[in-house]
Amino acid sequence: MMLIDSHCHLNMPELAARLPQVLENMAQAEIGQAIAISVDRQSADEVLALAEQHTNLFASVGVHPEDQNSAEMSVDELIAAAQHPKVVGIGETGLDYHWCSGDLAWQHARFSTHIQASNQTGLPLIIHTRDAAADTLRLLHENQAQQGVIHCFTEDTAFAKAVLDLGFYISFSGIVTFRNAQQIQEACKYVPLDRILVETDAPYLAPVPKRGKPNEPAYVRYTAEFVAQLRGESMATIEAATTANTYRLFSKLPPLTRQP
Repeated sequence: MMLIDSHCHLNMPELAARLPQVLENMAQAEIGQAIAISVDRQSADEVLALAEQHTNLFASVGVHPEDQNSAEMSVDELIAAAQHPKVVGIGETGLDYHWCSGDLAWQHARFSTHIQASNQTGLPLIIHTRDAAADTLRLLHENQAQQGVIHCFTEDTAFAKAVLDLGFYISFSGIVTFRNAQQIQEACKYVPLDRILVETDAPYLAPVPKRGKPNEPAYVRYTAEFVAQLRGESMATIEAATTANTYRLFSKLPPLTRQP
């Protein structure tokens, strides 16, 4: 069996500078594929270039909610970029009230733009939400969002239920392995097996036992192993489920027919 890292930032300097080793580590850990995530216009070009160069890497297109000064992408621009065969998702998008405050209408507008692009392309939303659960749900409802994933889940079980009721998926990062992450762990036990994804968010948030070190796709195996133990399920069950779920959500992602 294999795993997929459903969310990483391979264009970041910590990983890009040693990409051959990162890819070799992925292969050794039996991480078959990884989705490299865009956070702005420049990174969208960078992750797509990586995806074009490596058969087991794929990309998203989108603008992160954190930086108000990031150049916006229109619905039409997102739709055009999404036509590339290796672009499999829209985002990273969403709301961030932890780092941003004041009048956040610009953030709401940016999120709504991405939701519209997702609805029109049929590609899933890759959603970042931090300290903004209520408005995240409100905008998903108002824009009739059709499909997506809450990446790097950090909320509670009530929010998980609301997201699941929308038909969305939930992705767990290395944070779920942290000792002080009881709320996230409870949510992880609650989420149905057919809605769970795993990710690294590399180079950030390395799971135990690599916490404090630069993260990389190979380490998603530690997160998956922890999730299996937490839920009382076998590692084979988690590998099979998270892989199947990733392919179901990211329908442009071509399934591997054999080990990488």
